[in-house]
Amino acid sequence: MQLYVPILVLAVLAAGFAVFSVSIAPFTGPKRWNRAKLDAYECGIEPTPQPVGGGRFPLKYMITAMLFIVFDIEIIFLYPWAVAFDKLGLFGLVEMVLFIVTVLVAYAYVWRRRGLDWD
Repeated sequence: MQLYVPILVLAVLAAGFAVFSVSIAPFTGPKRWNRAKLDAYECGIEPTPQPVGGGRFPLKYMITAMLFIVFDIEIIFLYPWAVAFDKLGLFGLVEMVLFIVTVLVAYAYVWRRRGLDWD
């Protein structure tokens, strides 16, 4: 249990700092509201009017986000392998090569289907 004490202390400090920051911000921040500050901000471009119920986003944005999450999670699997590389031996190397080939095949498929184009 002593090994987890520093992690628990760090988690308590992080949570305490987050709660403190969120609760003190309304009292310490400036209160000069104007039309420009209340407007939506879209990267320096004048905001476009939206329908009352919100606008429809193209499906392309959702597909790109899902692809990013899938490839990001697949890359996370490389970290434990890199840490335990010496202990896994040849079996671990072969399994990781097969895993990376599978990821590259999926990447080539998405690229071929033009899933990464923004236009």
